[in-house]
Amino acid sequence: MHRYKELKVWQKAIDLAVEVYKITEKLPKDERFGLISQMNRAVVSIPSNIAEGAGRNGKKEFHNFLGIALGSSFELDTQMVISNRLNYLNDEDFKNVEKELEHVQNMIVKLKMSLNIDT
Repeated sequence: MHRYKELKVWQKAIDLAVEVYKITEKLPKDERFGLISQMNRAVVSIPSNIAEGAGRNGKKEFHNFLGIALGSSFELDTQMVISNRLNYLNDEDFKNVEKELEHVQNMIVKLKMSLNIDT
């Protein structure tokens, strides 16, 4: 499972990261150590954990790293909601990212389920 770059979920997560970085450039500069930093770290964590898990020795470790990636996606979702409610993030950008994020989350869940790990 070392070919993480071939995983559609990893590719989509990379696309999401690029999109979030573009969006966070629009946020107020005084948020660079707050929401901007947290959103960027959370979104980078998603494909990073998918890649790290794929490079591990077994399905169980991969399953665990997918769980971490999923957790990071929920962190990002929360930060996106906060940014939108503060009017830092317009509704169009919010909805677009939410849609892509939900797609990535569904892909992660399906990949986790396909590993057939008893939890």
